[in-house]
Amino acid sequence: MHSLLDAFLVNDAFGDPGLYVDLRDQRRSLLFDLGDLSSLPPRRLMRLSHVFVTHAHMDHFAGFDQLLRVVLGRKQRLVLCGGPGFVARVEHKLHAYTWNVVHRYEVPLVLEAREVGVDGRGESATFSSRDGFERSAGDAFALAGDVLHDEALLRVRGRFVDHDTPCLACVIEEKARVGIDKERLHALGFATGAWLGGLKRAVLAGAPDDTPIDVAWRDADGAHAARRPLRELRALIVAIAPGRRIGYVTDLAYTPANVEVLVDLLAGVDELYIECVFLDADRAHGERKYHLTAGQAGAIARQVGARAVTPFHHSPRYQGRGEALRAELLAAFHGVPASG
Repeated sequence: MHSLLDAFLVNDAFGDPGLYVDLRDQRRSLLFDLGDLSSLPPRRLMRLSHVFVTHAHMDHFAGFDQLLRVVLGRKQRLVLCGGPGFVARVEHKLHAYTWNVVHRYEVPLVLEAREVGVDGRGESATFSSRDGFERSAGDAFALAGDVLHDEALLRVRGRFVDHDTPCLACVIEEKARVGIDKERLHALGFATGAWLGGLKRAVLAGAPDDTPIDVAWRDADGAHAARRPLRELRALIVAIAPGRRIGYVTDLAYTPANVEVLVDLLAGVDELYIECVFLDADRAHGERKYHLTAGQAGAIARQVGARAVTPFHHSPRYQGRGEALRAELLAAFHGVPASG
């Protein structure tokens, strides 16, 4: 039974931080941080529905312009979420350019910027290409707990950690994993496609048996469409299991308060992507720059009970020595002495 969530780092461990989370069968994706995006082809960027920016340091936000350049005139809507001051930062980015012709584009782009304060309260604004990306105030809101985004199949939760500035640590949670019997699917004459997301949402929501489900897919013979009641399609569901949980943690000091936040947010995650900036021998650099060492990152992964851990955000001073960072992290994660 495959997970809805297919996650991978945008760059290698020495590149700018960023996590791309593709939503299988949804034809869309989530992105965490907007650093260097040159490794992502336009088709990947066009799939994005939501972007979460942990904080506005350049290596986490400089890729905004590249993303905007790809989606402008081609995509209708994109939601951006960040911490204190985020709406103003998006506005400043947009106002750096001249928009005298953009209102004529056939496909208008609306950017919704959502800003979360450290108190859990926030504000939103929209920026439309139809009016040169002038700011239009949205509603104020208060988070339900630490939930940044919530929908039928998944949620994104976030808590602030200290990087000498508030920085969001996030966890992406698949609400449940629904297994599909492919043999039964083909026996009905259907094929996989985005429509399976609608079926899964209906099942998880406990929809009535007579709920209509639109079945649509495309193959070598062209486009196909049908509508069937949920009762008929329930036979395709073979199992419902707990969903996958993925943590994304970058840019923070190793302090008891930060560790406490992460343990509460990330307990038992299936995969933890965590920054691993310095070797333990250079701990003083980490303390001065509010970053983790490899050993500290591994200790956090162990403490939160992560099933697996992937390090990233290595300092360039260790070019050619990435394995040393990984070895120290894994030693701390597994609770054994580092070799060598």
